[in-house]
Amino acid sequence: MKKLAVLGATGSIGAGTLKIVDRHPDLFTVTALSAWTRMEALAVLIAKYRPAIAVVGTAALSKKLIERLPSDLSVEVLHGIDGLCQAAVMTEVDQVVTAMVGAAGLQPTLAAIDAGKSIALANKETLVMAGEIVMARAKEKGVAIIPVDSEHSAIFQCLSAGRRRDLTKIILTASGGPFRNHPADEFARITVEDALAHPNWNMGAKITIDSATLMNKGLEVIEACRLFEVARQQIEVVVHPESIIHSMIAFKDGAVIGQMGLPDMRGAIAYALSAPERLDIAVPPPNFFDIKQLNFEPPDMAKFPCLGLAFEVLGLGGTAPAVLNAANEAAVYAFLKRTIAFTDIPGVVEAALADHAVCASPDLATIVAADQEARRFVQNRIAHQTR
Repeated sequence: MKKLAVLGATGSIGAGTLKIVDRHPDLFTVTALSAWTRMEALAVLIAKYRPAIAVVGTAALSKKLIERLPSDLSVEVLHGIDGLCQAAVMTEVDQVVTAMVGAAGLQPTLAAIDAGKSIALANKETLVMAGEIVMARAKEKGVAIIPVDSEHSAIFQCLSAGRRRDLTKIILTASGGPFRNHPADEFARITVEDALAHPNWNMGAKITIDSATLMNKGLEVIEACRLFEVARQQIEVVVHPESIIHSMIAFKDGAVIGQMGLPDMRGAIAYALSAPERLDIAVPPPNFFDIKQLNFEPPDMAKFPCLGLAFEVLGLGGTAPAVLNAANEAAVYAFLKRTIAFTDIPGVVEAALADHAVCASPDLATIVAADQEARRFVQNRIAHQTR
């Protein structure tokens, strides 16, 4: 029986994880759950799964959660980053599913690694911000980091087909998002509702906006470089609108291995929980007679400059990826609040990068400081724009 800490339990990945638990109660049990703001949804999950620890974002929310829970439930309610770290290092936990969104995932992931916990990594920002530190720490502790992102799960699975030293290229596929065929001169009129209407995937708001700008693919490029220890020149992004091939790898003999499946995150989640075993999760294979054809095209870097910015910060290294991530996170939330336009997102991120003096070999404290600096810069810039 594998005991799980599901951090970010009310989001799309967290919900998918709990569906796997429900289908295989003989294999998994839930020991810790968290939700940053969705206290009421978390209360429902606590009543169902009866974890030992539950975590919310603030002390005020933790008080409300305690008041909402039945008196017969024995659960310790914690809050904040410290609470997430405590949940991640519980003696009873075997694997930590890092399904929270944004920079909040970094410290709990490192805490779990230090405690020797296996990581099912859905929080790509952890490796974007501090990938070199995280991967070095995982090697030192002998901890497995198994990706949950569909693209990185695909690569992880494909690598079993050959030797790592024979790998020449990673091919990340991208759906292209809702605006792949949208005229560039109409981007300024894109609304929040437009951007949240992803054609293939059901994801949280922040990740869906990132998919619309292609920043999500840029973050995945950085994550892939860190996770699989390849150079940026070995990463290629291919737009594949059907989202059937989740990613591919190429070997030095010209062989290309791809992982295929319906656009359903349960496959990647289940494999992260059970690898190398495969679970029956009631997801059928694609019906190729219905699909008929698969299409591929290069990404339009002019329409989607966020992807180009991600490749740029890989060249800069150091604190630049943390600044990219933080500035984008702040800009996306401003767009969701309708404070800035969709087309302002890449400009704000680029300005934050231009303002930042890159530290080439940062420690964790320097990375966190760069993250906070970038957020302040974006907030001040937006406040100045909207006066």
